[in-house]
Amino acid sequence: MKTVALLGAGAVGAYFIWGMQDALGADFCVIARGERKTRLEKEGLWINDRLFHPLVKTPEEAHGVDLLLVSTKYGALPSVLPDIRAAVGEHTAVISLLNGVDSEEIIGKSVGMDHMMYAVMRIAAERDENRVFFDPAATQGVYFGEAGRHEPTARVREVLELLGRTRVNHRFFPDILTTLWIKFAGNVSNNLPQAILGAGVGIYVTSAHAAFIARSMWDEVARLAAARGIDVGSFNPEAWAGRKNARFSTLQDLDHKRHTEVDMLAGTVIRLSQEAGLSAPYCTFAYHAVKALEEKNDGRFDFDR
Repeated sequence: MKTVALLGAGAVGAYFIWGMQDALGADFCVIARGERKTRLEKEGLWINDRLFHPLVKTPEEAHGVDLLLVSTKYGALPSVLPDIRAAVGEHTAVISLLNGVDSEEIIGKSVGMDHMMYAVMRIAAERDENRVFFDPAATQGVYFGEAGRHEPTARVREVLELLGRTRVNHRFFPDILTTLWIKFAGNVSNNLPQAILGAGVGIYVTSAHAAFIARSMWDEVARLAAARGIDVGSFNPEAWAGRKNARFSTLQDLDHKRHTEVDMLAGTVIRLSQEAGLSAPYCTFAYHAVKALEEKNDGRFDFDR
């Protein structure tokens, strides 16, 4: 593998621009079209107080790239599927960096599951307009593998070699689906209660009530995972004892009056629970609570007095 294209230059995508542009040069590009392409080429992207101007290509110009990294917002995924199809060639490997547990299947239905690799992205990044900040030393990076393959395949070894030439932290995981579901359980149970309460994740350590809500949401995801033969373990509030002020992505979005990825989190739990004949009352409440907070940010509650 030699060439890499990135679709989605948000907080997660910025980490790969930071980690790959200098190392790969013209073999690395960001995919965009229209106004977004023009803006990226003109303004670039500030990452950790450095201005990056990545090479920007249309999906058609990037067609046949060896490795395609997808890091768009979950809500935008359906609209970018045509761009993904345009970029993917016969031998392109595709890694989805999106949170959640179903983006690989969504993309795979469009381009073929034989192109897909599974991954979990671990980064604490903050985005403010055209600026992204993260701590490189504290960023675990991307964990990846292939479903059902507990030893690195030839394709995995090629990706490992490619990433080894960059600053991107990476690791092969033999049981990537379990890792994917554990992260999903953590995102659902940690992101949403703190977003509703508007507080750092220290609430799960200092408040038995907040911990109860988070644990109940974790358990709803755990039941879904168990139905697929996957054990995600138990909720551990003490995991955040050292990061009490951390505000995860859902709360960051609400802070900046952006719409969130609650559809990917609680929305997915609700949908999959209905399909499996399971109940998800806590995730259902969290879904509607976050949607209502989005409406509040949109000004829908600014009633005339």
